[in-house]
Amino acid sequence: MGLSDELLNPNKKAMVVEDCCNLLETQVASKSGISGMALKAAFGALKGVKPGYIPYAVEQLLPQCFTALDPIWNEGVQKGDPVGHVIANSSDTADALLSVTDARLKTVKRQIVRGTYEKLRGSAKKHVEEAVPDLANIIDKHAKG
Repeated sequence: MGLSDELLNPNKKAMVVEDCCNLLETQVASKSGISGMALKAAFGALKGVKPGYIPYAVEQLLPQCFTALDPIWNEGVQKGDPVGHVIANSSDTADALLSVTDARLKTVKRQIVRGTYEKLRGSAKKHVEEAVPDLANIIDKHAKG
């Protein structure tokens, strides 16, 4: 059974999406400097696409993200510490997640979404790596429950 099967079942899906949205909000809010301002502006623009756009986007991306993370998570399960393994492999984890968003961007029709992503893609890996520990803990929390 993969992470999508485990975490996106009807009993958990809304909680997982909410926790991931809260993670995004927290990560964006924690950024500072010029790059932080750019990230906050971009996130604000995406939130303004339409009401509920961020939760909608998270919900749409999670199945592919969890599928991309399955090999890393399962390797960690075999080693007895999936959270620690995902965190120790934050670069590979970020690459797996970004491969999903990169592929999804090819089908995005909204120019504001495409343009925003393209402007920030260069610094995205660093930001995703910083979020990996919290994401790993979200996965663990809901995988256990």
